[in-house]
Amino acid sequence: DYVMVSTLELIAREIYDKKVSGAVAELGVYRGDFTKVISKFFNDRKLYLFDTFEGFDENDVTIEKYKNYSNAKVGHLKDTNIDIVLSKIVHKNEVCIKKGYFPETAIGLEDETFAFVSIDVDLFKPTYDGLCFFYSKLTKGGYILIHDYNNSYYSGVKEAVNKFCKEKNVTCIPVSDYLGSAIITK
Repeated sequence: DYVMVSTLELIAREIYDKKVSGAVAELGVYRGDFTKVISKFFNDRKLYLFDTFEGFDENDVTIEKYKNYSNAKVGHLKDTNIDIVLSKIVHKNEVCIKKGYFPETAIGLEDETFAFVSIDVDLFKPTYDGLCFFYSKLTKGGYILIHDYNNSYYSGVKEAVNKFCKEKNVTCIPVSDYLGSAIITK
C-alpha cells in the first residue's frame, strides 16, 4: 500500500529530524512485509517484533464474536513463521523477536521506550492491549500507526482505538491508505 509506506517514511523523517529517542516495534507481524519497510526506515534502532506466529487466538476470537466485531477464525493468518519474516529484513542485528501472546511477550520491557509502533492485529482486544502498553512507553514526539482503523470487516479495531482515545483523552488521525489506518502521537 503506497499511502501506508509513504506515511511511514514521513513519520520516520519526523522522528529523525526531531531526534525522538526510543526503539521501534511492530505488533502483528504476519509474514513480515511491513516489517521489511519498518526495518529499512529505522535501520539503526532496536526493532521488536511481536506476534503469536500461530494466527488468531481463541480468546480474542471469542470476544470478536460476542461483540459482533468480526467473523474472525481461530488460527487465521497462521501461515507464517519467524524464518519467513527474518528473510525479509536486511539489518537483522537490531531485531528482537517476541513470539507468543501479547502482552505477556512484553514482560521484561518495562524500561524500554518507543519512538514508533505499528499495530496490525485486526482484532479488538490485542489492539486495545497494544495501545495501552505502547502509549505509556511512547517517547514524546513518538507515533503509533494502527492498521485497519476504517476496515469494516474488523470493526473491533476502531472500537478499541476510540475506547483508548476517550480514556486517555488523546486524538487519532485517520489515514487514507487502503484499509484506513489511524495515527496516535504523543
